[in-house]
Amino acid sequence: MKKGFLALETGHIFEGQLIGTEKEAAGEVVFNTSMTGYQEIVTDPSYAGQIVTFCYPLIGNYGVNHVDNESTKLNLSGIIIGELCETPSHHLSETSFNEQLKLAGISGLAGIDTRSLVKLIRAEGTVKGHIVAEPPQTDELNSKPYWQTPFMEKSFHTFWVDKVAGNKSAFYQGNGPHVVLVDCGYKKSILDALLNKGCSVRVVPYSTTFDEINKMKPDGIVISNGPGDPLALSGYLNEFKKISSVFPTLGICLGHQLLALAYGATTKKLKFGHRGGNHPVKDLVTGKVYMTPQNHGYVVTNENLKKTGFDVTHINVNDRSIEGLKHSFYPIQTIQFHPESHPGPSDTEYLFQQFIQQLVQSGDMNYAIT
Repeated sequence: MKKGFLALETGHIFEGQLIGTEKEAAGEVVFNTSMTGYQEIVTDPSYAGQIVTFCYPLIGNYGVNHVDNESTKLNLSGIIIGELCETPSHHLSETSFNEQLKLAGISGLAGIDTRSLVKLIRAEGTVKGHIVAEPPQTDELNSKPYWQTPFMEKSFHTFWVDKVAGNKSAFYQGNGPHVVLVDCGYKKSILDALLNKGCSVRVVPYSTTFDEINKMKPDGIVISNGPGDPLALSGYLNEFKKISSVFPTLGICLGHQLLALAYGATTKKLKFGHRGGNHPVKDLVTGKVYMTPQNHGYVVTNENLKKTGFDVTHINVNDRSIEGLKHSFYPIQTIQFHPESHPGPSDTEYLFQQFIQQLVQSGDMNYAIT
C-alpha cells in the first residue's frame, strides 16, 4: 500500500498507508468507540462530511455483506484505522472492507496510531483533517489559505442533510398505524424497526410541509437522524412545530434537536461528540440506566428549556447532557440516542413500542403490538 498522511488543522501530521480509492479527502475528524458494526457505521448518513476514526484496532475481520448497510451509499469523507484485515472470515461476508471503500469512492488510512489521534481529538476537540499522499509543510498547514482552498471550502461548508436525504416519497405497507418518517438522512434500521412492529410507513423528504403531511392522514410522525448542525435546518423549524403540535411525534438524534429548536430551545456543539455503542443513559422516570448507541456532535442545552414546554426524561450519565425530552402538552417525545441500535445494544428498543402504543390509543385502533 502507498504511504499517506493525515494532516490536521492543529499542525499535527499522522503517517499511515492509503486504503480505499487512495484519493485526497477532507472533513471533520471524529472517533467511534464501537468494537463491532463498522459496516453500519460507514453507511450511516449522519457521518456525512466526516473522517471517522475507529478506536477498535482491527477493522474488516468479518468482511462486508449486503444486509447490514444503513443506506444505499457511503456519505462519509474518509476512514482512519489502526489495522486493516484483508482476509475476512464470516459466513455472510461477500467482500472486504477495503473493497467496499474502493467501490464507494472513499479513501482512508491504515496503520495510524489511533490511540494518539483520539487522545488529541479529546484534548483539542473535533478538528479538521486532510488525507493526502504528500504531507504539507508545517507553515503551510498552519496557514489559513491552506484550509480555505475551494476543495476545503466544499468539504467543510456543505448542507449535509440535503446531500443524504431523499427527495421522493416512498410507502411501505403494514397492518398497523400509519407512520410518516421524515427523512433527514434516516438509517435503514429505523425504518426496519417500525416495519417490524407492523407499521405502515411513508418516508417523506425533510422539506415536506405540514399541509402535505396532513393530507396523508398519518397516525404519527418520526423525525429521523441526520448529519450536521441542526441550525442548518432553521428554515424548516416552523413546519416541524406545526406537524408535531397536531400528530404524535418521536424525534431521534437530529430529530430530537430539531423539535427542541422548533419550540424555542437552544443547541450547542460538543467538544468531541458522542459516537459509539456504549454510552450510558439514565431514564429519569424509572431511574434505570441503559447502554445506548450514539452518533452526534450537537446537544440540546438547558438554556431556555423551561420556556419550551419540554421536560427532560433522559440524561447522559457521563457528562449529564440531555438525552431525552417529553412535551408537557403535545404528544411529543425526543431521544438523542438510537433505540433501533445497529450497531450497538438494543436496550431502549422499548421506546418504539411505547410510541406505537401511543398511536394505537390515540387513534382508537384495534391493533396488537408485536
